Amino acid sequence: MKWIGALFLLNCAALPASAADIALDVGHFLERPGVISASGAKEWELNRLLALEIAGRLDRARLSRQLIGDDGHMADLAERTVAARGDRLFLSIHHDSIQPEWRPRAGEFSGFSLFVSRKNPRFQDSLACARKIGAKLLAAGFRPSGYHALPVRGENRPFADEKTGVHYFDDLVVLKSARQPAVLIEAGVVVNPVDELKVTGREGRRRVAEAIASGAAECLSPASDRRTLEAEQ
Repeated sequence: MKWIGALFLLNCAALPASAADIALDVGHFLERPGVISASGAKEWELNRLLALEIAGRLDRARLSRQLIGDDGHMADLAERTVAARGDRLFLSIHHDSIQPEWRPRAGEFSGFSLFVSRKNPRFQDSLACARKIGAKLLAAGFRPSGYHALPVRGENRPFADEKTGVHYFDDLVVLKSARQPAVLIEAGVVVNPVDELKVTGREGRRRVAEAIASGAAECLSPASDRRTLEAEQ
């Protein structure tokens, strides 16, 4: 029976030290911080601040969470989902830009966008979670941007659910390599100075974080789990 004990220890070693309900992935890293906002802020820092705000709300809801990439040094995208492999839900936190040739028209673009991958092994659960988060953002007064679905080079990401701002983006590494339901969130178009203030100002960030945390909590609720199970049967 010694081999059974050895196998148990081996399986335990392959798992993270403690699994969390939600992995909060801070998009980008210090060397490649993403888009520069209208005010000159680096996206990675905006992502980190929003992730911390969401984390605080999850703490108050007594949902366990871990921050991934919050030190700014995690350049390997696949490493992020490995770090989250035991968690129940993976959320990648970002702020949005637009195509370079559209920058003179930046004021025309605003709103949030959500992405899921059909290559994720829990795709249907990913889509259900994205819809819940999108619905919470709508209820908080935010609106989806929609422009990622435009049939132009660099975009052309079809809607999975237009009402709640959910798009398919099948080959995003953190979405397709995650073992749990995964959603990438673009909180707002921060190259638009009005939209930047709307989602990164103190009150705006609070409302965005509250909506995301509330939607994520619903994704993990026992009632939601039962509905998913019934749909699979």
